[in-house]
Amino acid sequence: MNKAGLTREAELLRDEAKYCSFGDTVHYLNPPKFFERCDGSYLFDKDDTPYLDLQMWYSAVNFGYANQRLNDVLKRQIDVLPQVASQYLHPTKVELAKVIAQDAERKFGQKGRIHFNVGGSQSVEDSLKVVRNASNGKSLMFAFEGGYHGRTLGASAITSSYRYRRRYGHFGDRAQFIEFPYHFRGPKGMSKEEYGEMCVAKFARLFETEYNGVWDPKTNQCEYAAFYVEPIQGTGGYVIPPMNFFKGIKKVLDDHGILLVVDEIQMGFYRTGKLWSIEHFGVTPDVLVFGKALTNGLNPLAGIWAREELINPTIFPPGSTHSTFASNPLGTAVGLETMKMLAEGDYETSVAEKGAYFLEGLKNLQKQFKQIGDVDGLGLALRAEICTADGFTPDKATLDKVVDEGMKGDLDANGKKMGLVLDVGGYYKNVITFAPSLHITKQEIDLGLELLAQALHRVVKN
Repeated sequence: MNKAGLTREAELLRDEAKYCSFGDTVHYLNPPKFFERCDGSYLFDKDDTPYLDLQMWYSAVNFGYANQRLNDVLKRQIDVLPQVASQYLHPTKVELAKVIAQDAERKFGQKGRIHFNVGGSQSVEDSLKVVRNASNGKSLMFAFEGGYHGRTLGASAITSSYRYRRRYGHFGDRAQFIEFPYHFRGPKGMSKEEYGEMCVAKFARLFETEYNGVWDPKTNQCEYAAFYVEPIQGTGGYVIPPMNFFKGIKKVLDDHGILLVVDEIQMGFYRTGKLWSIEHFGVTPDVLVFGKALTNGLNPLAGIWAREELINPTIFPPGSTHSTFASNPLGTAVGLETMKMLAEGDYETSVAEKGAYFLEGLKNLQKQFKQIGDVDGLGLALRAEICTADGFTPDKATLDKVVDEGMKGDLDANGKKMGLVLDVGGYYKNVITFAPSLHITKQEIDLGLELLAQALHRVVKN
């Protein structure tokens, strides 16, 4: 580290401490890490040390840092139509909405429309408006334990962590949190499928009589408007339910007139090997929320797809919700190119193959380290749960040390110093959640596993 670099970073940290709100910041390192550039699966610090990133900005950069094809579209759009007020139209807004809506109609057999906004939480808020409007103003929702939908007021109300709303109270919407089939920490002696069936049965029991609390059998009315789900839990630790689970949940919802809202913000755009992770489970959503990887992190653009009956201009008229920068031309141009790129490549096959290869490598690491209590994955959404030597008791402290070792930038890659970027999730914050670039190579997967093994060896004793 050169003297000029040290002085500059020290000055920046002093200014951050003085001028920046920490409300949107979580520093996992002390001092925090600065990066200078990025490329492919790597971030680089001021000394040009490469850090292999296995979380890619929480799955926002699915197609690699500085993806030339997507970057070039953004650059061209800047020279053509970088800004325009939302009361006017621009071609890529309409074209992108058409591509997503037509894909949904082919897959789900339902006509629908797209409503854009500037981020995942904001689009969750829009979905809450759609749901409340369709249910005559009902503000109660079902959501899952371990679920995460954002930190705006409405989104945090349906996010299971009380920590995110403790200081701020509630703003209309509230949730009843339902058990998610987290098999590794579920009842002993049950298969994953049996546990999923048990969770469905517990949910269905709420509707058995009026005294179970949510259902009026005399009027066939439920107090709850919708069930908000992440098919694969994101911040909750990439928990993957049994494949029979959502069909059971959806039947209960359909039987009682409750909408299914699917949050694909982290898992969308082929993270799991399908455009939408809900496709793995064979059910049709009423509303689908997307964001993050739509623009590969180049622009804050997100949105919802909703069935025609819920979002047509008669029932959801102009002015129902609005953001100045929603459907901005820079974002929609990149998003449209992303969808074209996905249509041209066989991401379903490549992500499934790379994911299986990565998962096998994690299973081999699990054999070497008894502290890896559980590994699982679907496509390139993978998890490794770090425990004490008993292989089950959550061990956040050890995981934090492993993450710190990766960020030192001094792991050995064939004689070259390298860093490793990992993300932490899970109910106990003891899960490494892997969301590498979908363009990652098998050689880079091998490198990531080797660097992870080095970090583990530094921290644990077997």
